Amino acid sequence: MRGSPDIRPFRALDHIADWSWLDKPAKTVRKAVFKVFSNRQVRDVLHGVWLGHPLHPMSVQVPIGAFLSAGVVDALPDSGPGERRVAGSLITMGVLTSLPAALSGLTDFAQGQPDQQRTGLVHATANSAALACYLVSLRQRARGRQAAAVATGWAGLTLLATGGLLGGHLSYHQANGANQAEDVLHIGPREWTEIGNVHDLPDRVPVQRMAGEVPVVVLRDGEDTHVLADRCSHASGPLHEGTLSWPAGPGEAPCLECPWHGSVFRVGDGSVVHGPATAPQPGFHTRVVGDRLQIRLR
Repeated sequence: MRGSPDIRPFRALDHIADWSWLDKPAKTVRKAVFKVFSNRQVRDVLHGVWLGHPLHPMSVQVPIGAFLSAGVVDALPDSGPGERRVAGSLITMGVLTSLPAALSGLTDFAQGQPDQQRTGLVHATANSAALACYLVSLRQRARGRQAAAVATGWAGLTLLATGGLLGGHLSYHQANGANQAEDVLHIGPREWTEIGNVHDLPDRVPVQRMAGEVPVVVLRDGEDTHVLADRCSHASGPLHEGTLSWPAGPGEAPCLECPWHGSVFRVGDGSVVHGPATAPQPGFHTRVVGDRLQIRLR
């Protein structure tokens, strides 16, 4: 209805992406991540290339579950020494498993878009404050200060929920980690579709063509022609502006590196060679009829 107010309870989350003053600390964190994880294979593991989707959402399940369970145990009436030990053990598990979760999240953060990094920095700050609360809670438990330990633990859980809210906003509203090429499988041509004269294609130079509504990147490599969706599955970078590389093995198709964040795909089948992309690039069958190149979705 025209003129009706925006009553979304969490609309303030949208404004975090506009906080340009966060760009300087985000740049510092990004540099630190690339310095610590200079090995690309290590970053691929943390991104979740081997898994086929981002590792971070899966890796946070254990610490969140442990911290939440500790809060439930602490809330039980008349909890005795046994319950207190259980709560302490759960918090310890949460603290220890937070490390791999944080590392995978930082790796994704370092190769996000500026607006995503602003939200991601606030998300990480809330989670770091929650972790600090749980460390304090463990120390208080060790000193026998149960009431203070429980209160600090619940403060940590509140901060963790705030971080989770921001993480959900980052993943679903800002699409950080989402497969940006998924729509190609729904709107790409399933029947043979002509995209131009094969002789107009330069050799070993990626070019963009349109297949109906879908932009595609076309690479002619001698007698072979490879076609992938043009927009990178990581962040929609234009692959036709990317860099080609050739593997050492004879007869293997070349690879194409996205110009935005460096994701590398095999042009033969669209599989991910290096992240931050975790989803393969949609590919197309090709055939030449006369001198006209035709494609259809695989």
